[in-house]
Amino acid sequence: MNILTLVRQVPDAEARVKVSSNAVDLEGTTVVIDGMDEYGVEEALRLREGGAPVEQIIALAVGPQRNEDALRTALAMGVDRAIHVETTEKLDAVALSKIVAQVAQAENASLILVGGQEADWDSQALGAASAERLGWPQLTWTNELKLEGDILTGRHDVDEGNESFRAPLPAVVTTQQGLNEPRYPTLPNIMKAKKKELRKDSLDQYGVQAKTRSVNAEIQTRARLNKMIDGKDPQAAAAELLNLLRNEAKVIA
Repeated sequence: MNILTLVRQVPDAEARVKVSSNAVDLEGTTVVIDGMDEYGVEEALRLREGGAPVEQIIALAVGPQRNEDALRTALAMGVDRAIHVETTEKLDAVALSKIVAQVAQAENASLILVGGQEADWDSQALGAASAERLGWPQLTWTNELKLEGDILTGRHDVDEGNESFRAPLPAVVTTQQGLNEPRYPTLPNIMKAKKKELRKDSLDQYGVQAKTRSVNAEIQTRARLNKMIDGKDPQAAAAELLNLLRNEAKVIA
């Protein structure tokens, strides 16, 4: 069996970003593999190391040229080869799922691992859209995963807590923090990654067009009120603070 794992590149959590020309400007910003996607890469490697009959682990990225760095990191972690659909067009989850489904079929993948909620678009739709296109079962917010023959077992989060699941392959699994602890690429593996296949595809090969377009972008800020409260009378100060939080800051009802 082959495993397809999606890799997206997002700003580092500590990085400062700016907006220019109604879009987020990442020039000079540190970008990394999306954390939830990194759990997917690690889980694919652990499934194979645990004895699952995995022939190849393939990483897929869709985006501008800089995404090659994220794919190189996945290759250095242990992924066998990578596919980069290079484009500057911003694709929504439904459009992106069309590429994921086509690549999964072309590469004979039986398992797709994708982050439960990518940081750059704050969406949970990609796993579901990909599963719908392929007609495969979907297992979301997974925090434990095992492969027994062609049956997936494990646990995942639900509204009431968590539950055990059992599902046949092929399947789509969304990953999250707690599923594993991603490894750091070692220097020898970083050198080996340079010799691994990284295929470049164009967006035209997949016949995909974005369903949505961005018309405006801004960074949300909240101005400080800088209100001073006289603390001589504790009861009066508490009442005034409550009033400010409720009626001016509007952070409590």
